[in-house]
Amino acid sequence: MPQTSRPTPRTLLVLGRASNLPTVWSNCIAGWWMGGGGSLLTLLLVSLGGTLLYIGGMYLNDAMDAAFDRQHRRERPIPAGAISEALVWQLGSAMLATGGLLLAFMGWDTALLTGLLVISILVYDAVHKAVTFSPVLMAACRFFLLLAAASTGSVGVTGLAIWNAFGLAGWIVGLSYVARRESTTGQLQRWPLAALLLPLMFAALFNNAEFAMPALGTGFVVLAWALWCLRHTFAPAGRNLGLTVSGLLAGICLVDWLAVQPSAGGALLFLGLFGLSLLAQRFIPAT
Repeated sequence: MPQTSRPTPRTLLVLGRASNLPTVWSNCIAGWWMGGGGSLLTLLLVSLGGTLLYIGGMYLNDAMDAAFDRQHRRERPIPAGAISEALVWQLGSAMLATGGLLLAFMGWDTALLTGLLVISILVYDAVHKAVTFSPVLMAACRFFLLLAAASTGSVGVTGLAIWNAFGLAGWIVGLSYVARRESTTGQLQRWPLAALLLPLMFAALFNNAEFAMPALGTGFVVLAWALWCLRHTFAPAGRNLGLTVSGLLAGICLVDWLAVQPSAGGALLFLGLFGLSLLAQRFIPAT
């Protein structure tokens, strides 16, 4: 076993899949927006709580997967000896608890949804390698994150937020199905990828009148990006599932943009987070 050294900043970022943090902030912004918006301080606290929950969940994911990674993903920080397994457990637990408490003190509704989010994270981390429905568990994490953020808005959890949380969950199911195949061999079935269309379906159903054309344009961007990412999976020259998953992860920001259909300034915010995620993936692996 490699000798464990003092972890470097890069090790901590890789362990937490920090390149995906823009998608967490995007979920928080979209949820808060659909919950009626309100105080920017509230949004910052929600984003901080979401950040801690995400990184803590990723740390615990690696801690629970340490035995698997020693056999199949030796480049991960724990089997590579870049950080001790015990320290990962300590840091992950501390961040998960801190993020959960931060959100829980923002109201009873937020506390309930945060509790469901924390449970989803822990269940996913514990069993995702052993069960076939792990993409649904991953989707539940983003579903409850978006609703927890919406509950902190001036209006709270609305029907719009709930339906769009289901749309986001569909996108996560699709990309998680591909991600699950990264460490395995065998044929990749195409029908589960239809879940990627769920955000587009809800956008078509719930956007009408003056919102119809903007939703159509944004929906086209989301669909085009999904197809662009999937080309790495079904390319005749050979598949690269990692590129597909990384691209679809960054595409979460586009799904959030489709959900809220904000002003031009808001659109630039979501597109900026999308670009930031893609840029960060050049330095920190998304998976």
